[in-house]
Order: sequence, then structure tokens, then C-alpha cells
Amino acid sequence: MSKTNISRRNVLRVGVATGVGFSMTTAYATETMKSVTPPQTSGPFYPIVAQSDKDADLTLFGNSTTLALGEIITVEGKVLGDDGKPIADAVVDIWQANAAGRYAHETDPNPAPLDANFQGWAILKTDADGRYRFKTVRPGAYPAAKGWDRPPHIHFKVSRRGYHEITTQMYFENEPLNDVDRLLNALTNKEQSTLIAKRDGSSGSFSFDIVLAVV
Repeated sequence: MSKTNISRRNVLRVGVATGVGFSMTTAYATETMKSVTPPQTSGPFYPIVAQSDKDADLTLFGNSTTLALGEIITVEGKVLGDDGKPIADAVVDIWQANAAGRYAHETDPNPAPLDANFQGWAILKTDADGRYRFKTVRPGAYPAAKGWDRPPHIHFKVSRRGYHEITTQMYFENEPLNDVDRLLNALTNKEQSTLIAKRDGSSGSFSFDIVLAVV
């Protein structure tokens, strides 16, 4: 066999190998890429008065030993980049209505009662694996406008340097008001599914992951 033929064959082998490697890398990147969590409005009730207690247990407020009213639940999940990698030290800012559907906010017109033992607001950080977890009560529905009751939901604002900040809302599976909510139904079915937290069996734990876009 001539040196010319050997040389050509080696070139072809390198070309095929490189092409396969590129194809495998592209396929892997496609599999690991994740859809960014769709944004939603922060609403008018983000806390504007500072409070000293913003820890991960919203069922107790300050030094009180009396639990907040309502169904106690746990929400946990991961904050990920759209490259599929977990984001450590992301700031997870959450706020919500109490079990009666009332926010502890000066401008909330809802006549439902306040709950002095409900914290209502927390600021957390994800761990080294991008995980967060907090304990709270399932928020109540409340009237937003004539003919429109908002389903139970929790507001999230998540940020980390190197990623685009996002504000969104988490909903609960099997909630009838989800089907008629104007904000949730403004999204595609696929986008809606990413905002609906799944219950872990019959437990009081709900799972909700958030995906941020890499800057």
C-alpha cells in the first residue's frame, strides 16, 4: 500500500472520529440543557416593611411558639442553570398569603383575617448542590378581581451573580382554580407544567425546581 493511500485513510479516520465526537458532544449538550422557568408578575404585595425574622420556617414568627393556622407543608427543590448545573448560593426570596388568603401587607384589601403567627416572607440561600427547602402553610385563594379568584400560590424571586434574575410563582397540583387563572393560563401548557409543584406521595412535601438563564 502506498504512503499516499495510508495518509488519505488516516485523514478520513480522523475526520470521522472528530465528527462523531462533535455529534456526541452536541447530543449531550442538548440533553443537559433545560428550559428556563417562565417569569410571572411579582404582584402588588411584595413586603415593603423590614422584618427581623426571614428564616426557612414560616409557620412560626419571631419568638412565638404558636404555630400559624392552616395546613403545614414543606417546599423543596433545586435551583439550576439552563446548562443543567446546580447553582450554589443562589438567593431565594419567597412571599405568600396566609391560609386565609391574606398578605401581611399594608395595601392588601382582602378582608380575610391576618395571622400574627405566620411569617409570610423568607429569604434563603441554596446549598452546594443548589438545593433549598422551607416550611410554610398552604396559602389560601383570594379574590383578585370581579369573577377572578387567584389559586393558592407562592411568589419566588431568585438571583445569583452570573445568571439572569427571575421572579415567578409556584402553584399546587390538582388545584381547580389553576384551570381558570388568568396569569397561569397566559402561558403555554409546557410552561404551566414547570410552575406547578408536585406533591411527594401523600406527604406534605412539594417539589419545585427553578431554572435560571446563564448570562
